[in-house]
Amino acid sequence: MKNRHFWSAAIAALLMLITAASAAAADSSTLAYVTIANGELLVAREPVSVTDEDGDGALTINDAIISAHKQLYPGSADGYRTATMELGVYITRLWGVENGGSYGYYKNDQMAMSLFDPVSSGDHVVAFAYTDPTGFSDVYTYFDKSALSAKPGDDVELTLSMVGFDENFMPVSLPLEGAAITVDGKATEYKTDAAGKVKIKLGGEGKHVISAVSDSKRIVPPVCVAEVVGAPQTGGAGIILAAAAAMLAGAGIYKRRK
Repeated sequence: MKNRHFWSAAIAALLMLITAASAAAADSSTLAYVTIANGELLVAREPVSVTDEDGDGALTINDAIISAHKQLYPGSADGYRTATMELGVYITRLWGVENGGSYGYYKNDQMAMSLFDPVSSGDHVVAFAYTDPTGFSDVYTYFDKSALSAKPGDDVELTLSMVGFDENFMPVSLPLEGAAITVDGKATEYKTDAAGKVKIKLGGEGKHVISAVSDSKRIVPPVCVAEVVGAPQTGGAGIILAAAAAMLAGAGIYKRRK
C-alpha cells in the first residue's frame, strides 16, 4: 500500500513538472509580424517567431527585430546592432543600414516608448531608418488594415493615415490625401481621397503587398498584405448554377411523386 502511494505521488509530481516545462516552452517564443523600411519596404509584415534574443527575460520589440534579422536578413543578425547611452539602448544599424542612429519603431501603429516595450502574439512591429537622418521629416503612415483576404477582382477599401503631433507634442492620426497606391512595388492609378480612403481592385490569386508613395511628404511606407484566394464567380455563372440546381431538385420531386 505504501509503495502504491509512493508511485502515485511520484507520477503526479512528474506530470506537474512536464506541465510546467511545457508552459515555459510555450512562453519562450511568440509569433509576431515585422515590417522593416528604409524609404521603401524591405520586409513587409513577415511572420517572425520571436524569442528572448537579448536574454532579459521578456519578449520585446528589440527581440522581434533581432529575430527578424536572424530569420530573414541575408547576413543573419549582423544586419542589426544597438548601443547603450545614458538615456538607454538605441539602434545603430538596421537591415545593414547605418545612418548615425536615426531610426524609429512602432508597435501596432502606435509609437513605442523604447525598444523594450513588450511584444505579444499577433503584434505588428514596424522598424525604419529615417531617410532624413538630421531633420527627421519622415512621416509614419499606416493603413487601417495591415492584412486582409479577398477574391480576385474584389474591390478593397483602405484608409491611409499619417502620424502628426498636436500643440502639446502628443501624437495624432490624420488622413493622408493624394498618396499613390502601389501593389507589389508597382504603381497603380489609385490615389487616396481627402479622407485618406481608396478603393483598390485586386488581381490574381496569391500574396500581394499594398503600399503607397507621396509626392507631398517624405513617408515611411505603409503596408497591407492581401491574400487573394478563390476564383471569381460572375453573376451569369451564378444564375446558371442556381437554375441547374433548381431543375435537378425539381426532377427529384417529380420522380418521387410518380
